Amino acid sequence: MNKTGVVIAINISKEKGVIKTPIEVGFFKENHGLVGDAHAGDWHRQVSLLGDESIDKIRAMGIDDLGSGKFAENITTKDIILYKLPVGTKLKIGETIQEVTQIGKKCHAGCAIKSQVGDCVMPREGIFTKILKAGKIIPGDKIEVIE
Repeated sequence: MNKTGVVIAINISKEKGVIKTPIEVGFFKENHGLVGDAHAGDWHRQVSLLGDESIDKIRAMGIDDLGSGKFAENITTKDIILYKLPVGTKLKIGETIQEVTQIGKKCHAGCAIKSQVGDCVMPREGIFTKILKAGKIIPGDKIEVIE
């Protein structure tokens, strides 16, 4: 399994359950998450990550215009199969250190993403992390599994 990947986008929103907007640089605070994001806080799902490979599965269903943030993920990744990483895996992403806390999630009723996109891959293949070491992340930053 590939132990490295790359960040292709950082995405943010002021509200939960809505599509996120890509930003040029994300500041991630220890035990909080992405500064300014609705999902940040002192809990186990501070940051959400989704692989572009997972988004490709929905694109293959004939749904166009699926850019970064459409599934409300904070970090869009490439070249690492996130949902195969066990809970407890530590990741170095940009300047941050993050720990995988959850794989997938229950999709809440009335999800804007599912109604706009038709299907949501996040409940199946998205992962959640908490921030162990603060720092900034920008698109192009490397993602490394820390052994």
